[in-house]
Amino acid sequence: MQVMIKYFTSLFALVFSFVSASAQTSQNCPTPEALKDGWTIGSPAAVDMDPEALCSLDAFIRHLPQPNIHAVVVARHGKLVAERYYSGMDQRGLQPAGMVRFSPEAKHDLRAMTEGVVSLLVGIALDEGKFPPLDTPVMDLFPQYAALRTPAKAAITWRQVLTMSSGLGWNEQIAYENPTNSANLLNASADPTRFILEQPMWGPAGAYFLYSSGSTTLLMAALTKATGRALDDYAREKLFAPLEIRDFDWLKMQGSGQFSAWGLRLAARDTAKLGQLLLSDGTWNGKQVLPKKWAAESIKPRINAKNLYYYGYHWWLGRSFLRGRDLAWAGAIGYGGQRMWIVPGLDLVVVVNAGHYGEYQQFVIPEAIFSSLVLPATRD
Repeated sequence: MQVMIKYFTSLFALVFSFVSASAQTSQNCPTPEALKDGWTIGSPAAVDMDPEALCSLDAFIRHLPQPNIHAVVVARHGKLVAERYYSGMDQRGLQPAGMVRFSPEAKHDLRAMTEGVVSLLVGIALDEGKFPPLDTPVMDLFPQYAALRTPAKAAITWRQVLTMSSGLGWNEQIAYENPTNSANLLNASADPTRFILEQPMWGPAGAYFLYSSGSTTLLMAALTKATGRALDDYAREKLFAPLEIRDFDWLKMQGSGQFSAWGLRLAARDTAKLGQLLLSDGTWNGKQVLPKKWAAESIKPRINAKNLYYYGYHWWLGRSFLRGRDLAWAGAIGYGGQRMWIVPGLDLVVVVNAGHYGEYQQFVIPEAIFSSLVLPATRD
């Protein structure tokens, strides 16, 4: 604990000293690359952001202790205005990937940020009539597991699974390096759906939030069964192709070979497109990708979550303090420092990829980039 306190104290001191001096710093600042991937490239000044502040990103990160930041992407008013890529130690799935040099085209593990993508697919499938109504029982879709049905489990609905309030027991609060973490047991299971549904109830359905990648895995199993298609094929046609995302990986679980709730890999600027969908009522470059109003429904606060967060339909909801304002945001959070913030009040999307797997830096360094550099760079 003393080591963590010393680390945080040093970090905040460095951030404060850098921010105090950065206003006098001018640096070469390359614009984002035009890759013909659907993004309109803009300048910070054109979207009411401080160019000098965004140009100080490299120096800001260098001042942080052991940063291991891999990518930072900033989009405002629908335009990509900043992107930076670095080299660092990384992982691919559960395996070390060594030193990786990142770039606009390089894919990165999203880890639990995958959950938000699954929520978008659920909205699309609902609109097509290919997903069960949200207030119908989960067990009804899986008659093969009728032996696991109890009155308490029969009460679980898909809406509760979307808000991670199913009541099914799950222990993902311990370190992922611990083999008894429920996510690791799920990964090794030959039948993930059975493994999730056979967990004992720890509370009544709908009453409490409990973080669970098992909830996301149930949604993916339902998508596969209800659409009759492999998850990656459905995602490619219905979500990624309309977003002009041409390159992605979706890793599979070791035991069953089913797609993983933490397995999606995207380039950072493609990840930012997902956030842009939530700011534009599901449209991308004039095309309606999501059903109208699903974006707003997805990021509506629905349950109290961990710490001071709320939770929507597989999206985290929080707030930041900026110039005397209480600023609400929606976001995605993934292991190792994977973050995306969507700030409707500023029409802003920020994506950070990092390699702090199993390290407490994952909780503070991406937050420092967002709160101490990018947010203050907005001028209006």
